[in-house]
Amino acid sequence: MTGKDTITAISTPPGMGAIAVVRLSGENALQICDSVFTSPADKKLIDQEANTLHYGTVRESDEIIDEVVVGLFRAPHSYTGEDLVEISCHGSVYIQKRILELLVSKGARLAQPGEFTMRAFMNGKLDLTQVEAVADLIASGSKAAHRVAMNQMRGGFTQEIKKLRDKLLGFISLIELELDFSEEDVEFADRSQLKALLEEIKQILQKLRNSFALGNVIKNGVPVAIAGKTNSGKSTLLNLLLSEEKAIVSDIEGTTRDSIEDVISIRGIHFRLIDTAGIRHTEDAVEKLGIARTLEKIRNAAVIIHLLDARLPEEELIRQIGHLEGYSGQEDKKRIVVLNKIDLVQEDRIESLSRQLKNLMSEKEYLVSLSAKKGIHLDMLEKALIEATGMDTTNENDVIITNVRHYEALEKSLSSVQRTATGFSGNVPGDLLAQDIRETIHYLGEITGDITDNDILGNIFKNFCIGK
Repeated sequence: MTGKDTITAISTPPGMGAIAVVRLSGENALQICDSVFTSPADKKLIDQEANTLHYGTVRESDEIIDEVVVGLFRAPHSYTGEDLVEISCHGSVYIQKRILELLVSKGARLAQPGEFTMRAFMNGKLDLTQVEAVADLIASGSKAAHRVAMNQMRGGFTQEIKKLRDKLLGFISLIELELDFSEEDVEFADRSQLKALLEEIKQILQKLRNSFALGNVIKNGVPVAIAGKTNSGKSTLLNLLLSEEKAIVSDIEGTTRDSIEDVISIRGIHFRLIDTAGIRHTEDAVEKLGIARTLEKIRNAAVIIHLLDARLPEEELIRQIGHLEGYSGQEDKKRIVVLNKIDLVQEDRIESLSRQLKNLMSEKEYLVSLSAKKGIHLDMLEKALIEATGMDTTNENDVIITNVRHYEALEKSLSSVQRTATGFSGNVPGDLLAQDIRETIHYLGEITGDITDNDILGNIFKNFCIGK
């Protein structure tokens, strides 16, 4: 990629639609567009004001290719920071192709994936976290994912990181000043302030790093396995949550022999529901395969809905809650124990069972009583699912990490901060202390793009669509 060329691409999705947008950015964007665009008053785009729309036609010689509207943006106040033109044409695939070919014939070059956003980064319009947020915003499929991406694109994450870097830069400058006057035995940097600063930075970095678990499920959806014995009501619950007859419901044991998956959205969070085969001993070869897949789904799920039939004897329910194959209770996942079929049981029995079962459960587990068949207390299950993700404790402006690259850089930053704190407590020389602080500043700079690596940039932009 080079910033010298004028680049062009179709920015709308491939295929036919009502409208398509062809983008053009670079030094000669206005001249190239003027060479193919004709307005009714024969005005030239290069003479027009920025941030204006112009109706006209795109022509090749005397042939009219399409009637279009051209949006005009001038450097540096454009998405890329360069002169930028957006041609809105009719969505015919033929028209899109002809306009693109015409612009290339007049001197533009076809853009590479993410090249418009790369130029925005190179021209200081976006930092690296905002660039990645653009990709997340395009890919966002839920309200929560959209909210996190918008917060990051507005610079929420960047502001947190830059505040930390600025504080560290201020301190390291004082320490290095001390090194220049080492023979004078002077101290410019207040060591007590440095100690407090290191602790503050450590806490902020830990909070940001720990938010990745939540950010990951927001971005990719929460895998939820519906597990339990045969005929506990798993398929009925799946159908209730999806509001459709997705799974076959029958009193015959072993009806569900394979996992059935679908996605629902609760309060803006996507949950990938997986109805699994009932766990029991069987000689049926096909059912055995289904049960093996069930155990795999339980192991890979972030949340397990463990269904129990409330009609069963107390000792059997206690045995089932204490033993769910594929789940030991120690993994980094949440379990929601559901007492199902409460419409068929006396209320005082449900209250008694709930107290007994709750005593057997850990703090990270939830207990819900419902009737999947009649939809009783479904809202309580949905509330438990939201609480299991941690979204109920976040505010709209909280910074949540969704990117693996950011997580790894935060891990490295945190390690170097801890080394600095350890060295500080051990009274290491100022030059070694400065080296550890520089390392932290480096890793924080990698996140925002203040310090860049071509491999990092390549990995980020290769996943962008052409035209963005």
